[in-house]
Amino acid sequence: MINTFVGNLGHFAVILSFVSALVTAFSYYKYTVSTELDKSSWRNFSRISFYVHAAASITIAISLFEIIYQHRFEYFYAYSHSSKALPVHYMISSFWEGQEGAFILWIFWNVVLGLILIKTNKFWEGPVMIVFALVQAFLVSMIMGVVIGDLKIGSSPFVLLRDVMSAPIFQINPEFVPEDGTGLNPLLQNIWMVIHPPTLFLGYASTLVPFAFLIGGLVTKKYSEWIRPALPWAIFSAMILGMGIIMGAYWAYVTLNFGGYWNWDPVENAVYVPWLIMIAAIHTMITFKKSSTALKTSIVLVIASFILVLYATFLVRSGVLGDSSVHSFTDLGLSGQLLIYMLFFLFAAVFLAARAWKHIPTSEKEASVYSREFWIFIGATTLGLMAFQVILPTSIPVWNAIVEIFGGISNMAPPTDQVGFYTKFQLWFAVALAMLSAVGQFFWWDKIDGKALREALVVPYVVSVLISAAIIVLGKVYDLTYIVVVLAGTFTIVANSTILFRILKKSSVKLAGGSLAHIGLGMILIGVMFSSGYSEIISYNMSGLTYSNSWEDEMNKEHVLLWINKPTQIKDYTAIYRGRQKKVVGVPGYVDVKLLESTGKVNESIALNDIVVKEKTYFKKGDIVPIVLEENDYFQIDYYKEDQFQFSLNPMSQFNTTMGLISSPDSRRFINKDLYTFVAAINDFDEPEWRDDETYEVTPGETFYISDFVTTFEGGEVLTSIDGLSLEEGDVAVKAKLVVMDYDVEKRIEPIFIIRDSQVGRIPVIEKELGVKVELTNIVPEENKFVFTVNRYQKDYVVLKAIVKPQINILWVGTIIMLIGFSIAIFRRFDEFAKMRDKGLES
Repeated sequence: MINTFVGNLGHFAVILSFVSALVTAFSYYKYTVSTELDKSSWRNFSRISFYVHAAASITIAISLFEIIYQHRFEYFYAYSHSSKALPVHYMISSFWEGQEGAFILWIFWNVVLGLILIKTNKFWEGPVMIVFALVQAFLVSMIMGVVIGDLKIGSSPFVLLRDVMSAPIFQINPEFVPEDGTGLNPLLQNIWMVIHPPTLFLGYASTLVPFAFLIGGLVTKKYSEWIRPALPWAIFSAMILGMGIIMGAYWAYVTLNFGGYWNWDPVENAVYVPWLIMIAAIHTMITFKKSSTALKTSIVLVIASFILVLYATFLVRSGVLGDSSVHSFTDLGLSGQLLIYMLFFLFAAVFLAARAWKHIPTSEKEASVYSREFWIFIGATTLGLMAFQVILPTSIPVWNAIVEIFGGISNMAPPTDQVGFYTKFQLWFAVALAMLSAVGQFFWWDKIDGKALREALVVPYVVSVLISAAIIVLGKVYDLTYIVVVLAGTFTIVANSTILFRILKKSSVKLAGGSLAHIGLGMILIGVMFSSGYSEIISYNMSGLTYSNSWEDEMNKEHVLLWINKPTQIKDYTAIYRGRQKKVVGVPGYVDVKLLESTGKVNESIALNDIVVKEKTYFKKGDIVPIVLEENDYFQIDYYKEDQFQFSLNPMSQFNTTMGLISSPDSRRFINKDLYTFVAAINDFDEPEWRDDETYEVTPGETFYISDFVTTFEGGEVLTSIDGLSLEEGDVAVKAKLVVMDYDVEKRIEPIFIIRDSQVGRIPVIEKELGVKVELTNIVPEENKFVFTVNRYQKDYVVLKAIVKPQINILWVGTIIMLIGFSIAIFRRFDEFAKMRDKGLES
């Protein structure tokens, strides 16, 4: 019987959330414009209304997760995004794999931020919460799933499978529930996909806060007062968005097999652009606080950052990028709603800003070249140009769609070499930013003229040149472009370190946020230059043979074929493939597949022998063993140097029926590099191509060859019992003992010959890794000979790519330092605002 209670509860919560959002917007409007006599009652009603909205929104999230967690595959969302094989943390990923779940996550974060603002900023509560409530109404409409005639409003995550699919089974049995779901996209089965999307959507949600303060300031004619409460939230938003981008880059690095962390995919660009604009907005907002300049620029940038988040949502979720991005969603019929959502707030913000433009205070003072205002403006302009250069080519599919709507034909196409196209521009913009952040810090902390500036920069410049020279020589950086990158990155690190030292010596650590963030920028620049520009493939095919005519040249040239147990040279290393493994619940590391036999149930095997790790027994022979995602195979690759074992890597692969071979890399981390390894092709055990039978007559003690493997027949042994088979009185069972040497690994193959009532039975042995099936066909006692029939197929192998990523840890450390700088800056700004609020000056 299909249980519809949870789905009905979720549907009801969606409607309640939508209505309560509209009521909240109206009541906060009445609170904002009402007289002092009525303010208290309208405020109380508005808060109650928002609390109802918050409770309904949380109920939506709980209902959807309950459907996923309880494997209610009668619901389309659970069937499409989850399966019984998934552990709980991947069920969480299933929650936001679909568009509806992602919108629910966004709604949830807006609720959290709204509750914080109600609690902490009563002065701005009215106008800010009007904007929040309206945004929430638009977001909730995306998951309503209401159809009025030909008009569809939103896509509900609570629809039943039978209402979506027209399979014949539902006509026969409307109560039919599938045994299992289709599961989570294999590429999302990574711990970073549990935390990356929530972080990114918190970043999306947080851009609403400075935007809401700005709109509140424009409406209430407090054209400059909004800066103070909005600034810490803008820094928070930039930090969280940046953290989300970094997590996404790290996920790509450890999960995808393109050998990098950033591919300039349109979906990556859609997040990167609003982050750049938010960074620019922060700097102009700080400039206004210090010198009452750049207020209009700040208004434009804050509006742009929020609208660009909505535009990014449109790009990713409207289906317009379907042919140009591997990460975009398919269109669920929401593109029109998304467009209305974006245009509503764009036109509202532009209208309010234009109406107030002549009243917005400006500074009459002309910015000197030797002023911090000038350098901040140049930096903000550079960030804007960076964003502009990325968003225009990314939007080509949108332009084509617009042209086609009006009956035209547009043949414009996004750049084919995305990495090369964007990098050649963004690299030089980043160099400019590094130089600006180095020089600009001296203007920020000192009133300085040309002579004083030159004197202040002498020491940082000399130190930077010396350090850069050492990096260039030791790192063998001979490319002129990369030399400039090293100089710029080192200069910003040294110059900002100089400022940081002065700040820590004379002032509080709370003032160190900007310097730390800029130091992180310099390190990121150098880390990107080395890890991408000097990335080295070391797995070249040196055999002189073409692995497969059906493979592309890159596969045949830049990959190495590893046969099981056969040592193969990979530049400075000797690599040996040791076989397939599984992850087992509660067991550290990996377990050899030869110790496991599937029970036929999901993620469950039987231990064929004791599972022992470091002298500790985790499972005994015959125990039921819980597997972690049984479809995943981990391939043990041992690396040696001069016959000395160095380390093992375990890249993962699984064969997906719709996506083909899905591979995730494994890396060995060194201080100065990563050895990045992934599997590009594997042997197919499921459908082997057997060759013709081969027959061998062997006497005990004799050595012979099976498929080029040295094989010794040790003799036969009469058995009194056989696992899984009952021997009757009069039965004769003999086991042949064969020892096969596969390079340095000894394998035992023991086929069995049975005689019962003059009938002969045989139990062959299939050794998958060697690709052989051995059957004891006959025993000739008078000649003391045993007859073996051998059939062969492809010996186990992997085709592997190995890449050295030099100095990549500089990149990761730089991102951490940048985030620490953001955190310190946030703490400082919130602390300043709290002190002003306590003094009654929060406006």
